[in-house]
Amino acid sequence: MIMPNIGAFIAWGIITALFISDGFFPNEQLAALNGPMITYLLPLLIAYTGGKMVHDVRGGVVGAIATMGVIVGAEDPMFLGAMIMGPLSGWIIKKFDDAVDGKIRQGFEMLVNNFSAGIFGGALAVLGLYAVGPVMAGFSSALAAGVEAIMNAGLLPLASILIEPAKVLFLNNAINHGILTPLGVQESNETGTSVLFMLESNPGPGLGVLLAYTVFGRGASRSSAPGAAVIQFVGGIHEIYFPYILMKPQLLLAVIAGGMSGVFTFVLFDVGLRAAASPGSILAYFAMTPPNKYVFMVLGVLVAAAVSFIISSIILKASRSDEEDLGSAASKMEEMKGKESSVTSGLKEEGAESQERSEAEELSGKDINKVIFACDAGMGSSAMGASVMKDKVKKAGLDMEVTNSAINQIPDDADVIITHKDLTDRARGKRPDAEHVSVDNFLGSPKYDELVERWKSDQEQ
Repeated sequence: MIMPNIGAFIAWGIITALFISDGFFPNEQLAALNGPMITYLLPLLIAYTGGKMVHDVRGGVVGAIATMGVIVGAEDPMFLGAMIMGPLSGWIIKKFDDAVDGKIRQGFEMLVNNFSAGIFGGALAVLGLYAVGPVMAGFSSALAAGVEAIMNAGLLPLASILIEPAKVLFLNNAINHGILTPLGVQESNETGTSVLFMLESNPGPGLGVLLAYTVFGRGASRSSAPGAAVIQFVGGIHEIYFPYILMKPQLLLAVIAGGMSGVFTFVLFDVGLRAAASPGSILAYFAMTPPNKYVFMVLGVLVAAAVSFIISSIILKASRSDEEDLGSAASKMEEMKGKESSVTSGLKEEGAESQERSEAEELSGKDINKVIFACDAGMGSSAMGASVMKDKVKKAGLDMEVTNSAINQIPDDADVIITHKDLTDRARGKRPDAEHVSVDNFLGSPKYDELVERWKSDQEQ
């Protein structure tokens, strides 16, 4: 629910950074956008997204209506309330629609649909105002008080003991966007910045591990680590370093120590971000850090990377294995995650590329106008794959639109849909009439050149 709306969080952060009284360009009129955005826009977007995930647009609308009650019933921004009311409302209206399906007299469908959405939405808004809002306000205040107590006790760096292993276990988004971002937004709204935005997103610990593999790794892990470091540090895709840790779980000690060192540095020099850095890229850090804190922000990232690098190097040098099996680690990561990880698919062994396939009827290049790369969130791996293909299409002189999308939001006019092989069945269920292409490696699949050559040949005939 949070990730599709990160752009709105960033927009709020930029407006805050630029136009509040101590921003780059103080402007009282423009700064007035700050309050309504954090109070109404962001929670309503979250609620709409949650409701839509359960019951399409209808669920999203009812979820947004219901969340207005939670917003009015609490003083603090109701992100957690929105994450509850959005899906809950979508589920309730879905159950109603299922119950009356086929029982509405012809000609009364629109009347029933509109009034049922209004009635359920209004009733849930009242429930949110008098019940959910106050409860969530108390829960949010308790969480904030707990975090404040930890910070006042100087124990915030210890959070890395939980956060860094949780990232490798794929709880990073739940922790960062589900807990830290809402609390960070509240703190940033009061003080201008929040260190909570930096607890999970710091690219330093992961960079240290990948640099250690670059220097002391062996075989495929050593050759792939430099590229992975660029993607992780500049692109902000932290998931790409998880297999390197899974190869040697002792490296959890390195990222924990690196994370703790970074957080300690941030706290020591009172560094915080104005809004969430998503993805966790060094570029996003510069965009969201007040200029007078740039030096200390960079120091915290470098300290985290250095500590992680030193400990990782000791662990790797002490290892007696001749060559790490990076492909197996990437596969193990997908098993732990419970689904494919197209970001790390490029780390698998070359032999896996033979499994790539196109399982749908091939369309003529003359009939293709839009090519979609789809992944779970529609942000990281699919964007990189679309960028690669877009360049190839442009060089071939083909007049096609190439873009990326979340798999649940594939546009209806998509002609060709390219997904990681483990997502193809889901994509086919969404758009069975399109051509579906499965790949193992979003970053450099040989299938791309084959497709471009085929399309170009079709258009020249």
